[in-house]
Amino acid sequence: MKLLTTVLFSMLAIAASGQEITVQGDVVDALTKKHIKSTIRYKSYPTGGISGRSSDSTFSFTIFGSSKYQVTADAEGYIPQTIIVDPKEAVSNVIDMDISLTSTGRAIRLEHLIFEMGRAVINPKSYTSLDEVVAMMKDNTKVVIQLEGHTDNIGNAEKNMELSRDRVEAVKKYLTTKGVSKERVKTKAFGGTQPLSTEGTEQAKAHNRRVEMRVLKD
Repeated sequence: MKLLTTVLFSMLAIAASGQEITVQGDVVDALTKKHIKSTIRYKSYPTGGISGRSSDSTFSFTIFGSSKYQVTADAEGYIPQTIIVDPKEAVSNVIDMDISLTSTGRAIRLEHLIFEMGRAVINPKSYTSLDEVVAMMKDNTKVVIQLEGHTDNIGNAEKNMELSRDRVEAVKKYLTTKGVSKERVKTKAFGGTQPLSTEGTEQAKAHNRRVEMRVLKD
């Protein structure tokens, strides 16, 4: 009875700490955009004190207060994907955020990963995106990834190769300082040898500069 009372008081405290917000979205294939039935787990971040799970191609749950939540979608044949939602992002008490899954063996571009120009220094604005990778790997303890660094193909090829190597090592260092074993994070540098676009525009060059994640073992 005492435990039940404690839980009820905790729930009331959470509810009283902020407005009710609905988090909702779809789980889709990153290429085809078709819905994928997945195991969907959510929990408060980083403690995991509040959690839930479902099995569907959509998700919807309610949060209270100011705590962030992590949502993970896992489907057979796909790389598990984790997103972190922040109540501050709510519009009219709703957060719409889809999860895109990439098939196993393909590389995922680490979106929102920003470096200082020409350097391997990670911009703090990138931390939430990297924290999603950390959360995914902690939830899937057998996963081994490879970080693949790419630059544009402008300038000295050796310096580009060195920069791409330094950048993936910087990302690896961030993940390991957050508790991911270094044995589970491999790195590979490509410099400017694998451009996504050969156009000479600034937009094309920015598109070529990237760090991708490939799952080697799941």
